[in-house]
Amino acid sequence: MNRASSRYAQAAILFFCCLFVTSSTAFADDLHAGVEAFLSTHCSDCHADGAAEGGFELAALGTDLSDPAMMSRWIRVHDRVQSGEMPPPDADRPTAAARSQFLDRVAAPLSAAHATSKGTVLRRLNRREYQNTMNDLFGTQLDLEGLLPEDGRSHEFDNVGESLGLSMMHLQQYMDAAGQVLDASIASTSERPEADIIEASYRGTREGDTFIGKKWKELSDGAVVRFSGWGYPTGMMRSTNIRRPGRYRVKITGYAYQSDEPITFSVGGTSFARGSEKPTYGYFSFPPGNPGDKPAALEFETRIGTNYMLQIEPYGINDPQRYKRQSIDDYDGPGLAILAVHMEGPLVDEFPSRGHQLIFDGLERREVPPSNPSVRNKPWYKPVFEAVAENERQDVTNSLLRVAGAAFRQPVTEADIAPYLSLYFAERENGTSIEESLRTAVIAIFCSPRFLYLQEGEGRLDDYELAARLSYFLTRTHPDNELLELAAADRLASDAATLNAQTERLLQDPRFERFLVNFTDAWLDLREMDFTMPDGTLFPEFDAYLRWSMPLETREFVRELIDANLPVTNLVRSEFAMLNSRLARHYDLPSVAGSDIRRVDLPADSIRGGLLTQGAILKVTANGTNSSPVTRGAWVMERILGETPQPPPPGIPGVEPDIRGASTLRDLLDKHRNLVSCRACHQKIDPPGFALESFNPIGGYRQRYRSLGEGERVSLEIEGRKVRYRLGPEVDASGQLPDGRPFADYLEFRDLLAGEADLLARTLTKKLLTFATGRELGFSDRPEIERIVAASREQGHGVRDLIHLVVSSEIFQHK
Repeated sequence: MNRASSRYAQAAILFFCCLFVTSSTAFADDLHAGVEAFLSTHCSDCHADGAAEGGFELAALGTDLSDPAMMSRWIRVHDRVQSGEMPPPDADRPTAAARSQFLDRVAAPLSAAHATSKGTVLRRLNRREYQNTMNDLFGTQLDLEGLLPEDGRSHEFDNVGESLGLSMMHLQQYMDAAGQVLDASIASTSERPEADIIEASYRGTREGDTFIGKKWKELSDGAVVRFSGWGYPTGMMRSTNIRRPGRYRVKITGYAYQSDEPITFSVGGTSFARGSEKPTYGYFSFPPGNPGDKPAALEFETRIGTNYMLQIEPYGINDPQRYKRQSIDDYDGPGLAILAVHMEGPLVDEFPSRGHQLIFDGLERREVPPSNPSVRNKPWYKPVFEAVAENERQDVTNSLLRVAGAAFRQPVTEADIAPYLSLYFAERENGTSIEESLRTAVIAIFCSPRFLYLQEGEGRLDDYELAARLSYFLTRTHPDNELLELAAADRLASDAATLNAQTERLLQDPRFERFLVNFTDAWLDLREMDFTMPDGTLFPEFDAYLRWSMPLETREFVRELIDANLPVTNLVRSEFAMLNSRLARHYDLPSVAGSDIRRVDLPADSIRGGLLTQGAILKVTANGTNSSPVTRGAWVMERILGETPQPPPPGIPGVEPDIRGASTLRDLLDKHRNLVSCRACHQKIDPPGFALESFNPIGGYRQRYRSLGEGERVSLEIEGRKVRYRLGPEVDASGQLPDGRPFADYLEFRDLLAGEADLLARTLTKKLLTFATGRELGFSDRPEIERIVAASREQGHGVRDLIHLVVSSEIFQHK
């Protein structure tokens, strides 16, 4: 035995003796002949005595499994041996019995250490969960997420307890946010406020008077036609200016004029305020029509801010002479005819709001008469209210019991609200009114740990805890009345059929849309859609309509997998795609009419289908100029294959252009892999990245790279402008998987990946459970995960079935 092995043996003996002092003294007795001998025989040549192939050295193994980094190293040892990756084929390979014995001896302490630690962290509501909960409880529609600090992340997820801290600044912002919610939900009038009605068109406006007859055309039915979707004049409609913010119902009538095809257009918001955002409310399409025909109509609801106006912009049409044309009357190109816009709002679903009722039910709240009654008729008059209680202590106690019960997601007692009742009476003693004192106590409740943190005890969750976990998993908000009633009847934790039925109910709930957005934002990194902006010269076809469509494609694809209970292999290979007109054109697929995303069957030889060919995925895994096989490969490893790549060893630089010879990134990576410390990881990372080189940074298929320097000129126009990029080197999308299986292109790689149904199901199971439980899964969770995968296999690996299996699992139902 060499000196390095001897040093390692001493460390290993100490490690395992400490680890097993409470669980298995027999293990320490057998250590020298088991673990130490295995590592000495099969690992020391490459990983001891200064050798650190792959950046891994045995001497770095410590004894503290409460240290996540140390735990990770030991898991890495276990997994490499279990997979057969280590020892490598050219080394002294252990017998099956020796490998099995080694794995058993290592697995036991790893599992015990993880089982001890995994239930110790409470999970705070993240920003989106907080916003959903407050708005749902109080009936408001406020942007509270923007008021709070960004949440920490554990890998891709921002709802993992260990990463969600709480500071004094946080608490102050929670107080401010709660105050805004109370301001918005507590009635400020005695009667239900009436909605404003806005009727608007481009006729009779300053823009209409200026541009009708020159750039715009007025038709006999009063519709105004625009023939270009970009440049000046814009489609801003000043007469839709909003004075009261809130949710509005918008109806627009019109048609596609002088066109055989539907015309798509965007409806967004614009404001004269400097630096204001310009939200897009949606993309829509009008069918062909003529004056005298019944116009097409679209209707949607959206939240609109103060002093925002609608801006309607046609897409995909262009009058090339619009700046030179003196009259538009003889132009026969297609145009978007807008007849009228009808807006109604702010919409009030209930009055007083559910938040108002939550606080004041049982209390009398009346208007304070003004000293001069005539001011009631003034437009600026705002009534003042006061709460009155016949039995103040009892009435306020009832109110706080009701509020706290809703906030804490389970029944409460008078002992639970005693601190808030004391706070209320302290305010009263300082001369504050009943309403203001009650407001202070309510804000305190919504800043308390019992609201901000999901209350989950050790071991199996009780009915109320399970109701909250299920609700925050699938609808991203507090449990509704039906869940709470079942929890009160003890019918969730002990009745598998009821839990299954509730899971199915929430999968069909309109609020499940939040799951689709939150889960795909985290798992697939869709929240980074705007982290980079594609270079306009290299990718002139990238536009706002494509940007808007990309994440919708991915979310609707995931929805389709769940709704239709399709096999998990569709994640990488599907016979359909979720497309609209813009996506179909971008992917060079048969034409699809209109802006609505819908399921479209793909041609038999299509390279599209599955997540990895979707524009959103390919954009978030590239920068705005080029793609990196390393970045994309690491993304596929972690998000699809469920293996987090190791960080580069200290002192090893990233891949940089080699001005001395290498002409392609593939050449650079070949040199990088020749480094002993890089080879092992890059053998896993690079192959998926090479396969995805078939797609450019905005998701277009390519056979050659685009260049702004040397290369072949391109004869192509986009939106009437000649492209300026050139075609550079050819793309090589071939590679070899770590197990030696080769692929010639993306299609062959995709088919190899689709053959790993269990692996895809295992990864999705882990992602769903992490998102559902708010903790990273660990070594002791592996047996239950394998049980879920086995059960999923028997059911055909359907994605909806997999969600049900996740909810029914021991992991989901335990802290």
